[in-house]
Amino acid sequence: MLKHWREMKAQHRNAILFYRVGDFYEMFNEDAELAAKILDITLTARGDGVPLAGVPVKAAAEYLRQLVGAGHRVAICEQVEDPKLARGLVRREVVETVTPGALLQDGWVAGSRNNWLVAFQRGSGEVGRRGGSTAGLAAVDLSTGEFTLETTDEGGLEEALSRLSPAELVLPSSQASPLPRFPAAPPLTTIRELWEFDPALARDDLARRFHLAGLDGLGIGPEDELALGAAGALLRYLTDLQPAGLPHLARPGVRRPESFLWLDEMTRRNLELVEPLRAGVRGCTLLETIDATLTPMGGRLLRQWLLSPLSRPDDIDQRLDAVEIMVRDSRGRSRLREALDGVRDLERLAGRAASGRATPREMGALRDSFQRLPDVAGGLTELAGSALPSGRRSHALAEAADELDLLGDLTVELEAGLADRLPATLGDGEIIRPGYDPALDELRTLRDGGRQYIASLQQRERERTGIPSLKVGFNKVFGYYLEVTHTHSARIPADYERRQTLATAERYVTPELKEYESKVLGAEEQIASREAELFGALRAAVGQAIARIQRTAHVVARLDVWAGLAERAVSNRYVRPLVTDRFDLVLRQCRHPVIERMMPRESFIPNDARFTEAERVALVTGPNMAGKSTILRQIGVSVVLAQLGSFVPAEEAVVGVVDRLFTRVGASDNLAGGQSTFMVEMSETSAILHNATAQSLVLLDEIGRGTSTYDGVAIAWAVTEHLHDQVGCKTMFATHYHELMQLPERLQHARNFNVAVQEAGDTVLFLHRLEPGGTNRSYGIHVGQLAGLPTPVVSRAKEILSALEGEHRMVPGAPPPASRDPGQLGLFSEGHAPDPMVEELRSIDVNSLTPLEALNRLADFQRRVGDRR
Repeated sequence: MLKHWREMKAQHRNAILFYRVGDFYEMFNEDAELAAKILDITLTARGDGVPLAGVPVKAAAEYLRQLVGAGHRVAICEQVEDPKLARGLVRREVVETVTPGALLQDGWVAGSRNNWLVAFQRGSGEVGRRGGSTAGLAAVDLSTGEFTLETTDEGGLEEALSRLSPAELVLPSSQASPLPRFPAAPPLTTIRELWEFDPALARDDLARRFHLAGLDGLGIGPEDELALGAAGALLRYLTDLQPAGLPHLARPGVRRPESFLWLDEMTRRNLELVEPLRAGVRGCTLLETIDATLTPMGGRLLRQWLLSPLSRPDDIDQRLDAVEIMVRDSRGRSRLREALDGVRDLERLAGRAASGRATPREMGALRDSFQRLPDVAGGLTELAGSALPSGRRSHALAEAADELDLLGDLTVELEAGLADRLPATLGDGEIIRPGYDPALDELRTLRDGGRQYIASLQQRERERTGIPSLKVGFNKVFGYYLEVTHTHSARIPADYERRQTLATAERYVTPELKEYESKVLGAEEQIASREAELFGALRAAVGQAIARIQRTAHVVARLDVWAGLAERAVSNRYVRPLVTDRFDLVLRQCRHPVIERMMPRESFIPNDARFTEAERVALVTGPNMAGKSTILRQIGVSVVLAQLGSFVPAEEAVVGVVDRLFTRVGASDNLAGGQSTFMVEMSETSAILHNATAQSLVLLDEIGRGTSTYDGVAIAWAVTEHLHDQVGCKTMFATHYHELMQLPERLQHARNFNVAVQEAGDTVLFLHRLEPGGTNRSYGIHVGQLAGLPTPVVSRAKEILSALEGEHRMVPGAPPPASRDPGQLGLFSEGHAPDPMVEELRSIDVNSLTPLEALNRLADFQRRVGDRR
């Protein structure tokens, strides 16, 4: 057995090998040592000193989850023949390798998010508007069967990996390093041979895999060669992990980056789209605020839309039309949401059925979900028939109505075949409904008749033998028996055969009892076999219809998202944005949806924002705590909501679509990467300046804070000039550098704004209202006082501020020589006898001088200065 284990381990060197031995999965040598440490289980050793650890097969799922969660692969080496029939060593094979990116187990992945396994490779050439080194990417979510390809540039590759947040990466051996930057630790990485990424091989593999004559119908073009190669490598890797096949894998779709809004990791983090800035805080992300979906498919789709909004007005308007109709038709929306409320995760349940993993209860969940589809169709038909005020109907709803497959044949089959109450596992019995299969019904009758006979046997034998305490019993070792105490041993009939002796009794069988026992137990074995056969056929029927189920699941997901967005729009008083391809961005009485939800109703102060070709750069000053960062964020959030197809929190919204949104708010460092706070700030700013276009929206907060004042002002000034003069995009820059308020004098399309405050003595009231014009005060000391700084510190800070504003020095007297610029000549000699020319200048009465006298005096001073040289 150890020899065979070594052979299997040699084929799966990078995985922990679960080697089936009876009722346990055993691990040996280094696998045992590693698993014992992670799982906190006992590490033992065989007689020959080989380290050994094992887990029960029945409890293996939880141990597997822990190992995979720790970032390890686990290869499952199963017994593939009946040990009772085996000659010599039981035959074993690796039937599956479980990795963080290849999970099919129920409940291991959150229902509201995908679990992506991503392969990519880099190339060279031009792509998109900006050009640069190209990259091809393929991503699969094995739990849902989703499969997507994408071709982009190097910057787009980082954006895609950030958006997908893969659980595992597959890379060619020649490009194993350097990895793209990840906000957290890089995912598990698998290195494959370079030839596996060959596009020509991939083209043949995909055509064969999906039974296609060519790939043109999938939208894969000549520009997608790198992505196609990545898809081929990914398919080969998945085939290695799942030798039994991937029947639920959907045909790949192609994502074109130019059709979507670019959101980098910095922007997603700063806007708190799906993850909070502070880990563990709940209820503060945009996703949590707008998510009213009722199905897992809808939750996943909403997350995808939020991380990847659209960039084409026509596509956005199709989604907005569907949402608006549901906003206006509250009865139709309620009917649809009531129907959706009972639909389970069709994609994952059907995928498990297609791969032969679905349990009886999961098949029952599929049946119950299918039963709700007619109600979904009824609500959808009502909504698709509604019209907007313009008389236009929703094309998206009509398309959904056409695509929705009610799966009536599957529903009828599952209703007829599956019992109402289903057990958790196949071996627990009573899965198939009575009347579905005559052969099964006959076996059940035989079994139940035998049970009734055996139940009546006790009374008959008591009467026949005259033993009142005689009992009929059963155990798994001896089967059915008649038990008689020793006190009645003299009355034992001749046809009783002793089976077991106890301390106080004897157990017997009779030929009649053995005959009926054989019938009952044989019937139960045949029932279990027949139920498994029938259940497997039902599961296979679902698997054969997997493509239909997946299409219906996609329709249900879209309906769920639209209905949820409409529900939030009504309850939170959002309005439909006017989405155009023009430059202007206008938000009237705009609010931040997350902060608004956390505050008492009507207490959030809304603000207006306007960007036009003539006023495209807004410089915002104002006190700390006045709400500058909130204003920046709510503008960015409103644009994201509008372009994903949602209503926005405002009284009016006109959104000229942006191609890229950059939001830099707050400070952070990257100690693991050796980057200081200021270095991270400069790196992020650099990324903005290199990637922003004239169609972009840039929202900046406090660029240049991490260095000296003059350096910071200089950088902030130069960045603003570049965005204004070279990029020409919509920009809002919040700053405490009051020197920047001079920029509108230099920049034609820049304007000053401030967040208003009201002063009353030493008290400052924050109005949180954006107004035209700049300000020269930040009220930082007041904020420090509100934060609880000691009173002496606050008082001293006020004294220092007054002195610095008046004289720019706190220490009396002249600065020490070392602090002077050696290249700077002093105009006046400090610390020496007064200069005669200086005294003469001071004595002149300028008001009494005639112009001629003034010129003569000036000429005299020039001559005397020249004589000094």
